[in-house]
Amino acid sequence: MITQSAPAAIIVEGLTKRFGNFTAVEDVSFQVRRGEIFGFLGPNGSGKSTTIRMLCGLLSPTSGRASVLGYDIVRDAEAIRLNIGYMSQKFSLYEDLTVEENLEFYAGIYQLPPRRIKERKQDILAMAGLLGREKSITGTLSTGWKQRLALGCALIHEPGLVFLDEPTGGVDPVSRRNFWDLIYDLSRSGVTVLVTTHYMDEAEHCHTIGFIYNGKMIALGTPENLKKTKMRGQILQVECAPLLPALEAIKDVPEVIEAAMHGAGLHVVVEDIARDTPVVRQALKRANVRVEAITPVEPALEDIFVSLVEAQSR
Repeated sequence: MITQSAPAAIIVEGLTKRFGNFTAVEDVSFQVRRGEIFGFLGPNGSGKSTTIRMLCGLLSPTSGRASVLGYDIVRDAEAIRLNIGYMSQKFSLYEDLTVEENLEFYAGIYQLPPRRIKERKQDILAMAGLLGREKSITGTLSTGWKQRLALGCALIHEPGLVFLDEPTGGVDPVSRRNFWDLIYDLSRSGVTVLVTTHYMDEAEHCHTIGFIYNGKMIALGTPENLKKTKMRGQILQVECAPLLPALEAIKDVPEVIEAAMHGAGLHVVVEDIARDTPVVRQALKRANVRVEAITPVEPALEDIFVSLVEAQSR
């Protein structure tokens, strides 16, 4: 269990990165505790990758400071790279090598001695469920098994912290669940995990979430805390058809704060459910939209992020 008193693995204070006149990351601050799973969320182009590159010692900040595992990201960039693991969104292992050859290659990069390579190879194969697949050509593996191998290569040198960039993109639901079991095991063993994801069900299981938008951190906290403090109004789950005309009609209703498609229906945010539900129903009826049901629901993280982005846009 992660406690508030756990020491920080990552400390970020006022981190800013500019490219000419463009500000990619602006005055970002947060901390990640050791052993924590930190979900770093935001749309494409929001500044996630730039922030991670700075934390990995690959990119110098314009201003601000940060430390990773106690190392300064500017002064100690090489030490950071030797003590962290990184798994990119795009599969980056050698597909013409076998599973064990990829593990041996990455162990060599991190300068592990031969005896330690043998030990770590067996540990990683067991951890990732790859025992029996050592001689398999990597290119013949399914996407889910490739991701397990990529994680194993990122962990071969026993880093204290691992960055996972969209690790389950394009992976089937069962493989996603199995991969997250590995992430939980890492956290329980004391490894700090910073993970980016577009899957809100995955974000729900992070200890802490940071949401970055247009280079700025606009929300930071536990999933439970964000749901309690960042949602304006109350949510109605509206099951209706057709959806697009319904969405257009509902956005013009003064009592509606926000509305967005959610699965096969709409999530409509209002100030007062008892007062505003009849208003929503009547607006849809006037637009010739068939309403199956209108039900109050608790906010999900997706609702929180939609609300935050709408507020920023306004």
